[in-house]
Amino acid sequence: MATNLETDVFIVGGGPAGLAAAIAVRRQGLRCMVADWASPPIDKACGEGLMPDSLDVLHGLGFNLAGYETGYFRGIKFVGQQGSAAADFPRGSGRGIRRVLLHQAFIAHAAACGVEMFWRARVSPVPSSGSPALSLQVNDRPVRCRWIIGADGQNSKVRHWAGLEQGHTSAQRIGVRQHFRIKPWSEYVEIYWGEQGQAYVTPIGREEVCVALISRRRFNSFDAGLAQFPELSQHLLGEDLPAARTTTSVRGALTISRRLKSVVRGNVALLGEASGSVDAITGEGLAMAFRQALALAPAIAAGDLRTYQTAHREISSLPDFMARSMLLLDDKAWLRRRTLRAFAREPRLFQRLLAVHVGDVNLSSLGARGLADLGWHLLTA
Repeated sequence: MATNLETDVFIVGGGPAGLAAAIAVRRQGLRCMVADWASPPIDKACGEGLMPDSLDVLHGLGFNLAGYETGYFRGIKFVGQQGSAAADFPRGSGRGIRRVLLHQAFIAHAAACGVEMFWRARVSPVPSSGSPALSLQVNDRPVRCRWIIGADGQNSKVRHWAGLEQGHTSAQRIGVRQHFRIKPWSEYVEIYWGEQGQAYVTPIGREEVCVALISRRRFNSFDAGLAQFPELSQHLLGEDLPAARTTTSVRGALTISRRLKSVVRGNVALLGEASGSVDAITGEGLAMAFRQALALAPAIAAGDLRTYQTAHREISSLPDFMARSMLLLDDKAWLRRRTLRAFAREPRLFQRLLAVHVGDVNLSSLGARGLADLGWHLLTA
């Protein structure tokens, strides 16, 4: 008979979201185990940028990126056929870091916090014995725990096992990513707007950038996607700097806008993309997961997951609003053209909206006058 694994909290999913939750749980003084089928470091196609609000939450987890290669950016720049507009963050700067390096940093910090981790681990449910609580086993070893956290991504098995699938999916797009060896030419994360989608360029080191393409329809190839953004292609081909060379192969993923009716049930709580997601256009996926981790850990320590359900809804509300707004720009070419012209003509509009996006200014503080001002500039752009 296999011996039981015993812990207070068991987390399925060892990506940044699951490890952030594990670290937060350990800071509450609880025992914690994490299991994942993959082998570290785990990679994923993403824009690889952490905005200042993300870094603030990491600081709350006692986490920093000292000793890891990163790039810096001071704000966001929109680039389109009608011109460009840039806005600085209200405070601080963002950091770009390869996803595998970020995962390595999380593993090191989790280990230092006393988190037990199981890699290449097969997690499965234990047949119900009449109890409403979900029970799991790892590699056929039963797990005795009070709480289970599902942080196992968009196709979460824990979400299915707990009966938390009910919800709504509003958008689904395709993202592909590749790295290029070239000195960053901008102090911003640049977002290039095209007719078929967006291209994101994030500095992730002194001599490297991450380029991510997101679209509703799959490009025939990464190069075919880049061709949709002539100004970006010129940078990479070496018009102003030596031509870039690729340093990794192309990696792709789906980006989904999904909202669940509930993220808690019985002894189970969902976190990260397992608990719902917003389109990658916001760049807020990791920040949301980190905030959820900080909200979930004290709820578990207090024995009341209802407070996490409420906090989760609040954490998701602004990114959800921003995602819907930016996807509207993606869908409506005329609105995108007017918005870019308005931002170029009146940079303070873009600056204010970026401050809302990173949480330094409440959306409600814009007020009717602020929204009317934005509407007037769009009408006259």
